[in-house]
Amino acid sequence: MTRRALGLALSAAIAIAAGSVAATAQRARTPSPDGTAATEVRGKYVGNGDGTVYQGGKWIEVTYGRPIKRGRELWGTGADYGRLLNDTAPVWRAGANVSTRLRTELPLVINNKTIAPGEYSLFIDLKPNSWTFIVSTWKASPDFPSRDPAALYGAFDYTPAKDVLRAPMKLETLPHVVDQLTWKFLDMNDAGGVLAIEWDKVLASVPFKIG
Repeated sequence: MTRRALGLALSAAIAIAAGSVAATAQRARTPSPDGTAATEVRGKYVGNGDGTVYQGGKWIEVTYGRPIKRGRELWGTGADYGRLLNDTAPVWRAGANVSTRLRTELPLVINNKTIAPGEYSLFIDLKPNSWTFIVSTWKASPDFPSRDPAALYGAFDYTPAKDVLRAPMKLETLPHVVDQLTWKFLDMNDAGGVLAIEWDKVLASVPFKIG
């Protein structure tokens, strides 16, 4: 084989390998990446200047899958409202993939009901102009279908039997479109705050107090 032919063969092999790596990376990328919203409260800053640290705080955290709008009409109308997102489940997982999870190191008071520190699943019951925030003790399964009858994947097979509380959500129309679903904490202080979800032009929120 001539030097030129050898060079061409080597270039072709590199191109094929690079294409294979790119294809593998494309396949491995999840359409709805994992997301986290977290806040820390009830601590205090200790020290001065660059040595200042926040100590003794307690965490409240939401973990969820972050679907992208990708040009879809998300909500629907009438009897079809929420059907695209529920995907045959009775309620919305308020995210993607594994059930949305709330972990709190402090008791939280929502709609005059207290939930103890621990881990919970979050769902939203979607109705036109009326969303209901649901905190549940259903465990989350990483597998679909779930291999554990006491755990759910997303909101499939959800029943209200394990609901800890339900609360109406405040709905607001945003002046812009949020492309990727986002949970966030708003107006936080040591007494409480607001837990909110944004997607498309909708902001839905529920206030809470810290026990």
